[in-house]
Formats: sequence, structure tokens, C-alpha cells
Amino acid sequence: MKSSEEYEIYVHIPFCVRKCDYCDFVSLACGKDVHEEYFGALLRQIDKTAETMGRVPVVSVFIGGGTPTVPDEKHIVAVLCKLKKRFNVAPDAEITIEANPNSASYEKLKVYRQAGVNRLSIGLQSTEEEELKKLSRLHNYEEFLKTYRDAREAGFDNINIDIMSAIPGQTLESYTRTLERVTALNPEHISAYSLIVEEGTPFYERYKDGKGLPDEDTEREMYYLTKRFLHEHGYERYEISNYAKPGCECRHNLGYWKRVPYIGFGIAAASFYGGKRYSTHTDLKRFCEGDYSAEKECLSESDEMAEFMFLGLRLTGGVAKEEFLATFGQSMDEIYKDKLEKLSVEGLLINGDQVMLTDKGMDVANYCMSEFV
Repeated sequence: MKSSEEYEIYVHIPFCVRKCDYCDFVSLACGKDVHEEYFGALLRQIDKTAETMGRVPVVSVFIGGGTPTVPDEKHIVAVLCKLKKRFNVAPDAEITIEANPNSASYEKLKVYRQAGVNRLSIGLQSTEEEELKKLSRLHNYEEFLKTYRDAREAGFDNINIDIMSAIPGQTLESYTRTLERVTALNPEHISAYSLIVEEGTPFYERYKDGKGLPDEDTEREMYYLTKRFLHEHGYERYEISNYAKPGCECRHNLGYWKRVPYIGFGIAAASFYGGKRYSTHTDLKRFCEGDYSAEKECLSESDEMAEFMFLGLRLTGGVAKEEFLATFGQSMDEIYKDKLEKLSVEGLLINGDQVMLTDKGMDVANYCMSEFV
């Protein structure tokens, strides 16, 4: 395997004002005293990791959650200062923070921007009040608009907006209004996800039989509408759920799909480097007491080859046979000849020097990627 000299960093902030009913991420509501303990432990974890890994070059930082804008902004500043002190964070590194309208004040946004955060990802989901209520979101559309305008005023010129389809009670008409309103704001990036009802969430008990959700035909229409509408408004799809204006693709996400090594900090944070994947435990108390232990998975060469394929094929640009050869010292055609030919014959894949899914292949991406697992 060839080694990469660049790393990405993910920082998990698990705190929320209230957990949304559809969310299955590791997040919880806590007081300021717990915030203080957690961030203290987080800074110590960064120090401990840097002592082992050294000042590795870092090209992107992503602060996610939870809702990273819930704790006092001083904590985010402290984390960024520590990362820049202990790692070689590139001057032009992409630094993203996720934000929710109910907790991202203008004052906080100004502080983030001054601390070096240069990309903001706002969780809108829908512009329809009833749909937001059914998602148990704490903001309304007007509050989102204020956050968006505040972000521009604070100096953010790279903003992503998250939207969601297949929401309970959502219609094709209401989803179209969300698309129209979001594109009218002219953000640089739009992430468009379809709601997944995850087991273990309140939504699962409420909607596991599908009643109250858009039917399959409507959900499919929403999917095709997203591709068509965003393309017509200048947003090019570069990954299954992500659209951007030219040159505004999320560098951190691209690195993930291209298997750039990354280091995760905080509970439930994942890491990938040296042919191994790590997943930090989810116990907040243990973490605050200094237990940063993580479950380790050693990847075989065949595991890494499979990841190269099914992660890379999420990108509309696909994967390069030349890069596969340079990475593994073996030809992609030798390893996956039958699978490539099968998907190509089915009209789901273009099998050239650059291997990529067709539009039809993207529509059934899970099926295509399962061929390489």
C-alpha cells in the first residue's frame, strides 16, 4: 500500500438542545458543566494523539455532532487552537462546523469565522413549518433565514444547506417549495438526503409500517426532481447525496470517499489510518475520565480494495484504474473483471480507464456497491 502524507480530522461534539425523533447519531442534551468536562477531555485526547502521531499535515477539519453550535463558542475556539498547535494544519485547510438555527447566534458565527472556520453546514431539512414540527426540529423557516443571513454577514462565503425528502406528510409540491427557496438563497453547496427511519428511534415506532410517509412512487419522484432541479439551478451532483457549485465541493467529504486518512476525536468518532479503522466508544462518563479507547479493525488488502471501489463509486467521477494499480500493485481488471463486466452489461457502470456509475447505476447505487463487498 502507498502511504498518504495528508490527514483529515473529525471532531465529534455530541451535545444538542434536544435530540430529534429521527436521529440515531450519538447525541444528548447536557448542561454547561458537562460541556466543560467533555471539552477538557477532548483537548487532552488531542494532546495524547499528537504525542503518538506527531505534527502530521492536516488538510481539512470537520466539527460535527450532535450540534457543535450548542456549547459556548469558547470551546470550539480552544479545540481549533489546540489542533493548530499540535498538528500541521494547512493555511488553506477547509474547516467546517455544523450548525442548527436555534443555537447559531450571530455572535457565535463571528467568533467561529475569526477562529478560522471557513465553511458552515446548516441543518435546515425543510422550509415547511409542519414538516419541521413532524421532524421535531426546534427552529422554523424564519429562524433559519436569520441564521443564513447572519452567516453571510459574519463572513462565511462557503455555506452548505442540508435538506431532506420523504418527510412525514411531505408532498411533491411542498418539497419543490423547499428546493425553490433554498436555491434562491444561492448557497455554495446543498446536501439532499432521503429520510431513513432508523430502528431504535422514536420515528421507528411511529412510522415503521410506512403509514404517514410519502409512498414509494412519490419518494422516487422527489429523488429525480432533486437531480433535475438542482442541475438546472447550477448545482452539479458530485456524490450520491451532495451537490455543489463548480469548485465548491466539500473537500472533507471528498477525502472520505477517496480514503484519505483521518483522525477522529471525541466519543463515537471514527479514525482511519495505517490500514486500520478505529471507532471510539460512546460512554460520555468514561471519556471525560480520560478513557479514549477505541475498537480497532485491521483491514486486509482485499478489504481495502473493496473499500476503494464502493466508497469511490459514490462519487460521480468514479475511480481510476491507474490509481488502483498504483495503490495496490494489481490491476482492477484482474481483481474485479467479472463484476465490472456484469454491471457494465446491465447498463449500470462505465468500464473505461475511469470506472464510474451511470445515472441508472447511481439510482441503484447500493446494489452496485454490494457487488464489491
